[in-house]
Amino acid sequence: MLQDVLAALPLGFFLAFLFGPVFFVLLETAAIKGFRAAFSLDLGVILADMVFIAIAYFSTTKLLESLKDDPALFIFGGMILATYGLMSFIQTKKTIHTDDETPEIRKLGKSDYFGLFAKGFLLNFINIGVLGFWLGVIIVFGPKMDMETDRISVFLISVLVTYLIVDVFKILLAKKLNRKLTPHRIYVMKKAISVILILFGVILIFQGAFPSQVDEIKDQIEEITPNDSLIGKLDDLGISEDEK
Repeated sequence: MLQDVLAALPLGFFLAFLFGPVFFVLLETAAIKGFRAAFSLDLGVILADMVFIAIAYFSTTKLLESLKDDPALFIFGGMILATYGLMSFIQTKKTIHTDDETPEIRKLGKSDYFGLFAKGFLLNFINIGVLGFWLGVIIVFGPKMDMETDRISVFLISVLVTYLIVDVFKILLAKKLNRKLTPHRIYVMKKAISVILILFGVILIFQGAFPSQVDEIKDQIEEITPNDSLIGKLDDLGISEDEK
């Protein structure tokens, strides 16, 4: 069991520093709304991962192939993500202050925390690439653990716990940025986050609309820089790790 936990640690760190939409929204929430708000959002993200893991575990490689070759799923997820980013960009308004004081983090109610939890869940859940990622992880690591339920469970739980612990440190670090956040900087940050979300959505749409071109690009990259790591193995399966 210990070796399974140790094998999970690098993957947990890898997930925590994937530059996906969740990564940027988490840092923004921590800096503007505080630790508990960001932690609530992160718990929603973890729940979505748990749902995907359950689906991946009880699925077959046949499902993996159908998801991988179904461009409509990528287009649908990308449209939702891009629309969310566009709406956020339009709704972000610049607040004019007479001074450049640092904003105070307002006290949030239970409904606010639940809303952030739901936001984290949906933000992660709409990215079909996350499901593909977990399917790939189970296919790669499952046989090494003889497909034993107990060992795989310990491995996956260790990955999520490592991911959550690293995220806590990220949240604490981002929270300190609040002292340097002025209304103008918050406005710029929100606009930038919205643009990033739109870009990730466009990438998913492109992947669904032009799957053959994406595969050609991956093949060219593999020829230039062959990679035998986890990322390389997942790429061999045709899986994208856009999720986080």
